[in-house]
Amino acid sequence: MTATASDATASGATASGSAPAAAHFRFFALEVLRTRRLGHSFLRVTFGGESLSGFRSGGYDQSLSLFLPPAHQEHTVLPSTDEDTWFAAWRAVPDEERPVMRSYTVREQRRTPEGADEVDIDFVLHGDASPASRWAGRAVTGRRIMAIGPAVAANKSVRFQPPPGTDALLMYADETALPAAAAILDRLPAGTRVAAWFEVPHADDRLVLPTLADADITWIVRERGAGKERTERVLEALRAAELPVAEAPYAWLAGEAGTIRAVRRHVVQERSIDRRAVRFTGYWRLGASEEELLAEAYAGRAASEEPSSEL
Repeated sequence: MTATASDATASGATASGSAPAAAHFRFFALEVLRTRRLGHSFLRVTFGGESLSGFRSGGYDQSLSLFLPPAHQEHTVLPSTDEDTWFAAWRAVPDEERPVMRSYTVREQRRTPEGADEVDIDFVLHGDASPASRWAGRAVTGRRIMAIGPAVAANKSVRFQPPPGTDALLMYADETALPAAAAILDRLPAGTRVAAWFEVPHADDRLVLPTLADADITWIVRERGAGKERTERVLEALRAAELPVAEAPYAWLAGEAGTIRAVRRHVVQERSIDRRAVRFTGYWRLGASEEELLAEAYAGRAASEEPSSEL
């Protein structure tokens, strides 16, 4: 699942290329342990590695940045992992040799009965249309990559932060944000009232999402359509819904930036939810490549609606 383009710089560097301001994040060496197909579009990759003993996921929509090797290499090799020099060194690598940096959500972190640490990351597969999809589709046991992830659980890359007193939760996610939404549902306490709309490309992508919450989930199967047609289909589903009666609702919205803007307008203007209780993040933007979004992030023009939500 792809997180925002702004995350790519924020996981360890500012747009100007400086080192992270705090040691909340560090490099981790990850090795593919196994993969499992979850649906038509989703593949779960389970990573292990001794360095994961220091990994501290904050749960919910915790993100991290992965460094994936170029297509002609099996493993990721970085020119530097020093907090003061890595970003400039990585950027200086020729394009065809530079590991691809992409941000993803931690679907789950756990310790096995044998005492080993594992991390699951769910990828959206769409052939070779992107470097991350291409890598995930060819991932096999033993492949090694690098990541920048949390060394402390209380870190600002966990965006899901409902204020005290929240009495209902509204959620919208497309396929890129579905792993984050699933991780949120995993951790909600019993009885939490949730109204959720999850948009996926194919009917087989409607996953079983375990939760103790009192969750009413509506699946929007895209199959066809893009741009305005796609956004209107999402808005139609939301407008047709009866939301839980609540004094202090909280909305968490993540996915394609244009759709997120429209959904945010709906919940604020048509549903009268306090804009301060709406957390919204554009994970990608229709019509823009991942490399274009990264270039914007490096230039200080983050593709996310919330550039301040960087790591």
